Amino acid sequence: MIDDKLFKIKGYDEAIIGVEQSIEPKLVYDLDKIAEIMITQEGMSEEDAYDHISYNLSSADVILVNTNIEKVYLH
Repeated sequence: MIDDKLFKIKGYDEAIIGVEQSIEPKLVYDLDKIAEIMITQEGMSEEDAYDHISYNLSSADVILVNTNIEKVYLH
């Protein structure tokens, strides 16, 4: 069960993959699952979805992780 006091991103519960246990616990979200939801349910392009996540959700009081290793590019 997820603590009601944790900050949640409305509409993306199915992208929650865990809780970081620390002094101030935070929900951990699958970044790619959030993008998938935006693409399939909100009609965004993949580029728009990731731009939206980067601009609007990266500063939220949650942790976003990329669970799809194949999409991680090292420069």
